[in-house]
Amino acid sequence: MSSVQRIFILISGVLTVALYFMTILVASTVLPQMQGTFSATPDEISWTVTFNIVATAVAMPMTGWLAARMGRWNLMVWSTALFTLATLFCGFAGTLESLIFWRIVQGAAGAPSVPMVQTVLLDTFPTHQHRFVLGIFGMGVVLGPIFGPALGGWLADALSWRWSFFLLVPVGVLATVGLALSLPRDKAKGRIHLDWTGFLLLSVAVGGLQWVLARGQRLDWFDSAEIQVTLIVTLLTTYAFLVHSFTAARPFLDLRLLKDTNYSLGLVLVTIFGMLNFTPMVLLPTLLRTHMGYPDTLVGLVVASRGFGGIIGFFAVMFLARLDARISVAIGFGLQLVSGYWLMHINLDVTAWELGLNGAVQGLSSGVIVVCLTLITFPNIPRERMPEATGMYHLLRNIGASLFISVCVAEVVRSTGMNYARLSELASPYNRSLMLPWVTGLWEYDSLASLERLSREMGRQASMIAYINAFGLFTAVSAAALPLLLLMGRSRKPAT
Repeated sequence: MSSVQRIFILISGVLTVALYFMTILVASTVLPQMQGTFSATPDEISWTVTFNIVATAVAMPMTGWLAARMGRWNLMVWSTALFTLATLFCGFAGTLESLIFWRIVQGAAGAPSVPMVQTVLLDTFPTHQHRFVLGIFGMGVVLGPIFGPALGGWLADALSWRWSFFLLVPVGVLATVGLALSLPRDKAKGRIHLDWTGFLLLSVAVGGLQWVLARGQRLDWFDSAEIQVTLIVTLLTTYAFLVHSFTAARPFLDLRLLKDTNYSLGLVLVTIFGMLNFTPMVLLPTLLRTHMGYPDTLVGLVVASRGFGGIIGFFAVMFLARLDARISVAIGFGLQLVSGYWLMHINLDVTAWELGLNGAVQGLSSGVIVVCLTLITFPNIPRERMPEATGMYHLLRNIGASLFISVCVAEVVRSTGMNYARLSELASPYNRSLMLPWVTGLWEYDSLASLERLSREMGRQASMIAYINAFGLFTAVSAAALPLLLLMGRSRKPAT
């Protein structure tokens, strides 16, 4: 293969990966505008993120099987083309249901992109260039989350949220054409085994649990027959999946790998990391746009600050490599704890600079955790078992993200209503606090317009308290990860 062809493969692969990560953060940036367009509640609009993550989580373990059945060229080109087409239809979506559908298609089509691009780059370039190639690959991962939200927020502010998706279509077309022209064509390896029973049971279990958490608050949880039936189906399929995984000769996910202590604890930690990684990107844009009046351009810059922190984390790992990887992971989760505690003490007057700095801390911690957690999770896993092990690893990370987002959004919805009811009890002529000199004049009890302003302000404050409660959950989960690191042993050999 010529050097020119290798360079084109590298450029096309980096574009594909950057496109995938740009899409995640762009959708988070424009959540408030989409909520207004579809007259959706906060829990409903969050489905556009959570179901996209669930689709990615379920489809990603199938990457190896798809590559063997279709061939690398067909899988990468057609999955990138389908991803680009789904992105286009996200921009044209006329209803919330159609937007969620195309986001699911987008997540499933984009699932193979990251593992396949990394595999192709390592196979294409000689061993002595792998460090350089992975460095360029990593820069694509962190630069996408910077430019995507910034440009998407600006377009949403100038035109509409639909143009944030249209912005990504030319990038997808370039990536698809580049892959089609530069990748060498290969043939499918033929029929290989896929445990369809395990795959379908896992898909139903994950989808059912996500549906319960997404719809539970709106349907009053177990007072709803829909929630009861869905939860029963989820529990039955989960039990069937566990039994099948332990008894089948070649299961979809081999749970016997859990015998390795470091790997088992690594799965718990990566689930916690998934819970922390995406949640602020879903909560903050709605808070900033709806209750603080931030323009979409500024919201996009706040979200993009995570990418700047990710770049710093990318270089910080080089220096932290001298330390025990467990210490580096502890530093990463410690930074998440600091950022969560910081968010618990913001108010409606917080500045964009402060939130941007907080986002940079989150990005820095994510960059450190992603690399160093891999080093202490996989070193004892045999090379031939690595595809199964990494499939379960990424699956739990994405499942943790989607489930915790639903939990936090449900807490925001629940707590907002309770806080507003409590605050409204205090809004009466008999509350002397409302008669203080610095309060009188803002509203009067004999004016409907004044009472409307008072109600709106109580709604803002009730929502702020609810978001602080959600950030409290974020902080508690960050703290829960630190004791688990004490149980992990230091690996005797480097990760494969």
